[in-house]
Amino acid sequence: MNEQEKAILSSRVAGIFTPSAPIDHAALFAGRAAQIRAILNAISQRGQHVIIFGERGVGKTSLANILSDKLQQAGYQGVITNTVNCDGDDNFNSLWLKILREFSVARRLRPVGFVQGAPAIEVATLNQFVSSNVTPDDVRFMMERFVSRAVIIIDELDRITDRKTTRLIADTIKTLSDHSVNTTLVLLGVADSVDELIAEHSSIERSLVQIQMPRMSQAELFEIVDKGLAQVQMTIVEEARRHIAHLSQGLPHYMHLLALYAAQEAVQQDRSEITMADVQVAIHEAVRRTQHSILTAYHQAINGTWRTMYDEVLLACALAKADDLGYFAAADVRAPMKIIMGQEHTVKAFTRHLNDFCAARRGFVLQRNEATHRFRFKNPLMQPFVVIYGVAKGLIDESKLNEILK
Repeated sequence: MNEQEKAILSSRVAGIFTPSAPIDHAALFAGRAAQIRAILNAISQRGQHVIIFGERGVGKTSLANILSDKLQQAGYQGVITNTVNCDGDDNFNSLWLKILREFSVARRLRPVGFVQGAPAIEVATLNQFVSSNVTPDDVRFMMERFVSRAVIIIDELDRITDRKTTRLIADTIKTLSDHSVNTTLVLLGVADSVDELIAEHSSIERSLVQIQMPRMSQAELFEIVDKGLAQVQMTIVEEARRHIAHLSQGLPHYMHLLALYAAQEAVQQDRSEITMADVQVAIHEAVRRTQHSILTAYHQAINGTWRTMYDEVLLACALAKADDLGYFAAADVRAPMKIIMGQEHTVKAFTRHLNDFCAARRGFVLQRNEATHRFRFKNPLMQPFVVIYGVAKGLIDESKLNEILK
């Protein structure tokens, strides 16, 4: 390829692997077949609503973005699908005014006086027909009166901190369910969002389908890179594909990030196949171009680590076996510590480090569940970065990494 052809292909690759933005095209969406089936089952039943929960960064918004396409593929015709994002200042009223303005209705305007001819048609949005103080029953009436079939996706529910708003959302689910309104709410949030909703109205539990979005499996991560590369007639050797999946730790952001840089490196080397050499370049490029906030938080966490093991302990935390919500026990850190350090360490040897990672001085890089005494990364995107940075810095090589992650 000449330089212009390389530039064009690199640009196409960048349009396919998008680490900074959720997927919005069904053809590029990978995995999540079980979750999609559960959502479609709920939508097909009146009175059922959905809450999709999981760690930040596992792809909940991408799933929401392609839900309309999935409905059409499944034969759902005439379903209006609208999405709104919550923000920290939203209350119930502002949230539903945002939702209702997404729905349009046409109404006839009668001619004034003795004017002849067809009546004029005016298009209005539903927020124009409610007061400035929206109630759950207002929502029920508007959906029942003006909308034949709708799926309303409310993203980032966890950003709402007002208890009254959470209670009114629970009341809305109940009234829509009790009246069998042909509208399905699909709520996206973290695990705490489920607990908060049900705590506000325990009776909605029977009408709220709870769908967990765990981190992606290796097969789903493979599907991301395979689907993307097929769009540009490129391939990847198995070792390189597996290594990218290991480093991504089940988060699609890093699968997209590493696949993007590896594919662009292969293009620059005038190859259509990605090799391990391209992945090595991608690792260093990912560290070099990482978000400033992530890099700053990492350095704050390990600051002043000379002979104090903070960087090694944090890397071991990133490689510790965790549950579906990202939590690991202190004992889970021992196995990766042994491989990283080349010798056994007791839990007591790094207990101080774990506690410090949960404190302000280390930037609260970890959070501790006081009830279970388990830990997880406060920002899930930090975890794969710690691993990628550890490889780039030489704290752990590929053979040891594969030994831990196999």
